Amino acid sequence: QVQLVESGGGSVRSGGSLRLTCAASGGRLIGMAWFRQAPGKEREGVACMYFHVRHTFYAESVKGRFTMSKDNDQNIVYLQMNDLNDDDTAVYYCSSRRVPFPCQIAMIAPRSLDLWGQGTQVTVSS
Repeated sequence: QVQLVESGGGSVRSGGSLRLTCAASGGRLIGMAWFRQAPGKEREGVACMYFHVRHTFYAESVKGRFTMSKDNDQNIVYLQMNDLNDDDTAVYYCSSRRVPFPCQIAMIAPRSLDLWGQGTQVTVSS
C-alpha cells in the first residue's frame, strides 16, 4: 500500500522560505503533485512533476517563487518555497495516483488523484 508523508511545514515571516518534503513508500509512482488548501477555500494545485521527465508544472501564483524537485532513487519530492507571503498560508498536501496521470488535469481536478498525504501546515505572517 502506497503511503505519502509530508514534512517541513511551519511558521515563517513574510519574505521567508520553507522547504517541504514528501516521501512515498510502498510502491513506485510515476509522478507527484503538491496542493494547498487555505481555510474556506478549495484545494489548489501548486506544482506537479513526473519522475522520468524534467519538466515541472506550476500554478501561476507560485511561478518564480516555488521550485519542485525530486530524488528518483528515494521516491521523494521537495517543494522549495521562497518569498512567501500571506496568501501562501495553507495546509500543503502531496498527492499522486496509483496509475499514470496527466499533471495539467490533476492540478485543476484534485479528485482525480487517489493518494494523499496527511498535510503539513504553512503559516506566513506579516
